[in-house]
Amino acid sequence: MTFSQEETIAAISTPAGEGAIALVRISGEEAIAVADRIFRGNEKPSEIPSQTQRLGEIVEGDRAIDQVMLSVHRAPASYTGENLVEISCHGGILVTAHVLAACLEAGARAARPGEFTERAFLNGKMDLTQAEAVIDLIRARTDVALRSAREQLEGRLGARIAALRGELVQLLAHIEAAIDFPEEGIVPDEDARLRSRLDSVRQQMRDLLATVDQGRILREGLRAVIYGPTNAGKSSLLNRLLGYERAIVSEKPGTTRDTIEEVINLRGIPIRLLDTAGLRESADEIEREGIARTERSLAGADLLLEVLDRNVAKPAGFMENNATDQSHLVLLNKSDLTEHPDWQGVDALRICCLTENGLEGLEEAIIEKISQRHLQPESGVAINARHRDCLRRALASCDLASSTLNGRLAPEYMAVDLRAALGALDEITGAADTEEIRDALFAQFCIGK
Repeated sequence: MTFSQEETIAAISTPAGEGAIALVRISGEEAIAVADRIFRGNEKPSEIPSQTQRLGEIVEGDRAIDQVMLSVHRAPASYTGENLVEISCHGGILVTAHVLAACLEAGARAARPGEFTERAFLNGKMDLTQAEAVIDLIRARTDVALRSAREQLEGRLGARIAALRGELVQLLAHIEAAIDFPEEGIVPDEDARLRSRLDSVRQQMRDLLATVDQGRILREGLRAVIYGPTNAGKSSLLNRLLGYERAIVSEKPGTTRDTIEEVINLRGIPIRLLDTAGLRESADEIEREGIARTERSLAGADLLLEVLDRNVAKPAGFMENNATDQSHLVLLNKSDLTEHPDWQGVDALRICCLTENGLEGLEEAIIEKISQRHLQPESGVAINARHRDCLRRALASCDLASSTLNGRLAPEYMAVDLRAALGALDEITGAADTEEIRDALFAQFCIGK
């Protein structure tokens, strides 16, 4: 089914369910005319000044549906850049549905997911990075994630990309002028100056690419996998960090047979805690599957929390220094009991899930580990996977341009590479309008946003 931006759309913009207030939006050239047909008050919506609201009723024929507050926002001074009407009605499921039905009966059509924000993008109210920030703002689960989304919504990332694009345009313009108008005697920059400008652009791209882990963690949460032998206290640790009894704790080995995942807010950073099945040899088919899931979880972890019982000897295969690139913390649990001689001199955190001794130090250690590897709190820009793919292509094209310069090849080759880099950057902000990318992005929104 095809949709036209010329059509007037309507949708419920608040979550489904009962509440004090619900919001119904109408956007498009005929939005105010639609409102005129269904609103009864001292003034018609077409007579109401912009950015003001009035008390009245939504009616269907002569029958009143609900008493509402209606606000009018005329183009271009609205969220979508079009005429926009917002109706605040009572938040019952049925009454809200009737208000929307009246809008549709009066000439609007039901909006698709994300169509209001898509129209804001198409009307130049925001670029694609800001549209994505709207999703991040809605989904933010911590103050740090909220701040990052808010700064991106303000255009911080878009401004960085625009600055990069400007530098590439200047480089490309100078090179193409020398190619196209040799009779004018335009002399390309000296190799050293040209290389310096290009290297600066490449470094800025690398700096942005380095924020992809930070962006993923702020949006999805850092994956912290709790693992170790059976009966070491993994589930007890999960329960303590969560603050409630989420996992079953038992002295019987092999109680946890599946991966349990919960999210905590640790000083503004979302942490996805995964409690896993204990690692051991087992003849039980279900427990073996749980252990296999543990091993898969370990492979995709950002942080490994290895929980061990300090009251018993070191398990076979224990390595104090993790050989992988993942951040790793060794936690010796049951510090209320006597420590086995095997653990003397081992660099580890001593904790007790029973008394909560050492858990504050564990939080400090987790923050230190992930700050070293992933988060840069002073940075307001954190790219997502789509930005990463575009930046990688842009950087690869700039690398080719640098190789062309070093090889003293014809400047036409360098111009081709720089144009490709510009195209990749334009995909980030939406300046190069790729409909497939746009459709995929706005499909993630809820209806009414």
